[in-house]
Amino acid sequence: MSADRTHRYETTVTWTGNRGAGTESYRAYGRDHDITAPGRPVLAGSADPAFRGDPGRYNPEDLLVASLSACHMLWYLHLCATAGVRVVAYADTAAGIMAEDADGGGRFTGVVLRPAVTIARGVDRALAERLHHEAHRKCFIANSVSFPVTCEPRIDEEA
Repeated sequence: MSADRTHRYETTVTWTGNRGAGTESYRAYGRDHDITAPGRPVLAGSADPAFRGDPGRYNPEDLLVASLSACHMLWYLHLCATAGVRVVAYADTAAGIMAEDADGGGRFTGVVLRPAVTIARGVDRALAERLHHEAHRKCFIANSVSFPVTCEPRIDEEA
């Protein structure tokens, strides 16, 4: 892949939370919205429940943490496949911390990825662990954020 390749991503976010009075007041409107991308199913979004959002919908903060987790996983699986490390299961319970400012703004202060990886019997466990560092170094999303992203993998061998 050459260094000058670029990729474009396009989504549409449509507010669906007008309860009849628009944004007449802070409590008058819903935070619900639909997220779409060409050829993909609708993703139901809202605000975090702390900001009057629907707890049954994804919020932007969930999606940011999930993006970091998914990007790391995809790189890791790719690196394992090319290095001969057979992964048979992968699940990450990632967690992010967002600090809110007194004026209501805020920022993420960090995200921790905790992938639990199961490798096939006889696979080099040390190599499987090292590949997490390489995946982190290559992750497009982690390279795009201004807060620390750490990875605390757990490697198990299949029974």
